Amino acid sequence: MASNGHSRASVRTERQVPPTKASGGGNPPARPRASSAKRSSRVSVDDDNDSVRVRVAVRVRPKNTEELNSDFADCVELQPELKRLKLKKNNWSLESYKFDEVFTQSASQRRVYEAVAKPVVESVLDGYNGTVMAYGQTGTGKTYTVGQLGKNDPSERGIMVRALEGIFANTTAGSDTVTISYLQLYLESVQDLLSPEKTNIPIVEDPKTGEVSLPGSAVVQLNDLDHFLELLQAGEANRHAANTKLNTESSRSHAMLVVHVHRSFGGKKENEVSSLSDGTNDNLASHHVPHILKSKLLIVDLAGSERIDKSGIEGRMIEETKFINLSLTSLGKCINALAENNPYIPTRDSKLTRLLRDSFGGSARTSLIVTVGPSAQYYSETASTILFGQRAMKVVNTVKLKEEVDYESLCKKLEYHVDYLTSETDRQQKLREIEREQMEKKLKEQEALIVETKIFVSKYEYLEKQKNHWELEAKKLLKELNIQKNENDRLSQEIGHLEENFKQIKQQELESSTHQKILADMTNTYQKNIAELINQLESERSHCTNLEEQLSVMKKSLSDNIKSVQERIVDDLARENSKLNEIATSKIQSLEVMNRELLMEKDFLNKELESLKDKLLDEERQRRCLEGEIVKLKKFLIDGNAENGSKRSHWAENSTSSTLPFENPSKSHKSRESVSAQKDTISKIFEEVGLSNILPLLKSEELDVQIHAVKVVANLAAEDINQERIVKEGGLDALLILLEISKDATVHRITAGALANLAMNGSNQSLIVSKGGTRLLANIASKTEDPQTLRMIAGAIANLCGNEKLHVMLKKDSGIKALLQMMKSGHSEVIAQVARGFANFAKCESRGIAQGYQKGKSVLIEEGALYWMITNSSTYSASTRRHIELALCHLAQNEDNALDLIRGGGIKELIRISQDSSKEETRNLAKKALDSNSSFSSEMYTS
Repeated sequence: MASNGHSRASVRTERQVPPTKASGGGNPPARPRASSAKRSSRVSVDDDNDSVRVRVAVRVRPKNTEELNSDFADCVELQPELKRLKLKKNNWSLESYKFDEVFTQSASQRRVYEAVAKPVVESVLDGYNGTVMAYGQTGTGKTYTVGQLGKNDPSERGIMVRALEGIFANTTAGSDTVTISYLQLYLESVQDLLSPEKTNIPIVEDPKTGEVSLPGSAVVQLNDLDHFLELLQAGEANRHAANTKLNTESSRSHAMLVVHVHRSFGGKKENEVSSLSDGTNDNLASHHVPHILKSKLLIVDLAGSERIDKSGIEGRMIEETKFINLSLTSLGKCINALAENNPYIPTRDSKLTRLLRDSFGGSARTSLIVTVGPSAQYYSETASTILFGQRAMKVVNTVKLKEEVDYESLCKKLEYHVDYLTSETDRQQKLREIEREQMEKKLKEQEALIVETKIFVSKYEYLEKQKNHWELEAKKLLKELNIQKNENDRLSQEIGHLEENFKQIKQQELESSTHQKILADMTNTYQKNIAELINQLESERSHCTNLEEQLSVMKKSLSDNIKSVQERIVDDLARENSKLNEIATSKIQSLEVMNRELLMEKDFLNKELESLKDKLLDEERQRRCLEGEIVKLKKFLIDGNAENGSKRSHWAENSTSSTLPFENPSKSHKSRESVSAQKDTISKIFEEVGLSNILPLLKSEELDVQIHAVKVVANLAAEDINQERIVKEGGLDALLILLEISKDATVHRITAGALANLAMNGSNQSLIVSKGGTRLLANIASKTEDPQTLRMIAGAIANLCGNEKLHVMLKKDSGIKALLQMMKSGHSEVIAQVARGFANFAKCESRGIAQGYQKGKSVLIEEGALYWMITNSSTYSASTRRHIELALCHLAQNEDNALDLIRGGGIKELIRISQDSSKEETRNLAKKALDSNSSFSSEMYTS
């Protein structure tokens, strides 16, 4: 129902927001939406809102056996084609009423569902809240209309079963979820019909949205319709019912079935996986941000109103009837106020009206079916029911689309995208490595080819040199041949001269015979010389011919070799150049494609980066809003502190000091009143802000925010009821981290006080020690001289000393050494806490010695605390002296400590304590130690 200040539009005609059915049952239907910049991530914007009147239908049940046999006439006349009902008081008094639907006695369950509930169910599937409610006198068929199971005859199924049939038919099991809760309001107590042990469930209203929730109720996720039928049957078995004159199974409670439907749209996970496997950035970038529709369907079977005189009830049923009628009366008052546009709506008069707050005057689409009986015997009840329906028709609801961003699906989508980009990057890297290896291989081949070419070139140069050499040799031979030719010509000339001379000689023979012999000899000699010269000439000619033939052969072979080598080198170089050109061209093209892909990927990542920046800006704005609230709370807290008096400088100090055991009891009544007022202030802040919002502030970067947050946690920890929740929600871990990383003395002091409060609980003590709390406290104690900080640390360690299971860890983490070090501060309150810690430690040791599971000298004596206790047992205030006296008495119970006590002068102190201690218990403990220890007795005798 609408809140007190809710503004309502004037009553409109039969106008509705026409819901569109989803095609096939997969994704929800497409419909116009506001831009993402104008839509909240939690609730839809005003563009998706519209005012819709409550639809009311009337159903008349058939006559029962009693009415058939009675003399009462019918008081109801139906005109279903006109959607009117006439109510007859007598023969001359007739009143006509118009409804959205009028069902005769023969109307089927299916027709009732399709006319009344189906539009609401379709609206719920589209993301709007919806309510279907049955109202009427007891015994008029409300439970039959709403909750009939129809196990034997499916046609008899009621609205609950048919609504779930429609929901399952239009949702997808993989991406959509359907959960239910089944409750009853019995004697103004909300009870769970699916978990009968859960009774008196609280009703929680969101102060911002006004939505009503039942955090203690069981919520069951449905698998199918059979699962729902089993749950519904089990719930009906747990519902309160009784036998009356008007109804053999009269419901004694209001039953409510709450159905939550979560539907995803804007892309499914399977599509994302397939699109990622395609390997295209365009497909990845085209996906929109996924959204989820969160709607609620409320089906209410109200208990019937009845009169005691007509129903014949007695005993406890009278009390039940009183509560039923009171809740129905409150509902009627709210309907009247909404119909008349009154500024005040009494929704808090009953738990029923609180649960139906969203159904009448709220944001849900509501259909109401009123059931009546035909007999004039119940005319007044029928008239009251009809008037209730008429007033309900004047109520206008403002339906709102319940839409949220599906951050889980979006996160998975981005994870898939990141995985895809990572794999694609790895693949590209591998391809680049393979290409690099191929290029290196080709480079090596080219280098080998170049080496081979160089070899060919060197051979070519060698052949050129050979050619030049042979050309020189040929020139030399030609020169020799020319010389030889000239020589031959000369010889030929000489031979010609000789022949002429020979002719002359022959002529002269004729002239002179005396010279015949000489001439013969000369002739023979000349002939021999001529023959030799001719032979020599022939040999030279043959040699020259051979040389010319060899030279021509060598020239021919040389030219052939040079030509073949040149052709082969040119062909190889041309082929290799062509290959290199092709490789370079393909490489350039692939690099261009890769460059374009990288540019597209860069653009896509830039867009993602911009969207993430926008989200970060939104989160920054939310953080600033929270910090603004913190500033207001700080101001409110400071004002509360000012009113409580100036004696308390820090909340956590007073809270801690007021809760530490063995504390000085001399505080004034005024201080206790201020602490009480301060706790009330902290409780108000805790209720308004909540622990889950306070703990994150411990990590704030602003020191002032940290200090005020840890003050609130410290004061909350002073109450036992808050300690478990603080530890459960991570408050202890946050305090330990803050104590470790912070450098501020105020933070150290208040945090130590908070740990001291938590250490009052035994279950928390083990957690503090196991998480290193003792070590951190001892470390802070060694670095500070502030007496208030030391007092808080000493108080926390003193509380831990009261747990004998932690003594070993306390010694290991320097807890006892820290107490001894803090004694040197000389501050009375610090020393009081140190003395209390020694008393707790010694008492636990004494208990362990007595029970037999601990032996040996005391850790306190080993750490050197005995001398200080003996010398200061009568120095400080009364409470400090009592702690020291108690510690000495417990140490004296252990015989292993006797020698150290005797040497340190402890016997005299024990005798003094047994006589002068202010507490009888301590005196008796000292006497017991002196009497039970023989070493003490002999020492007393000798002294």
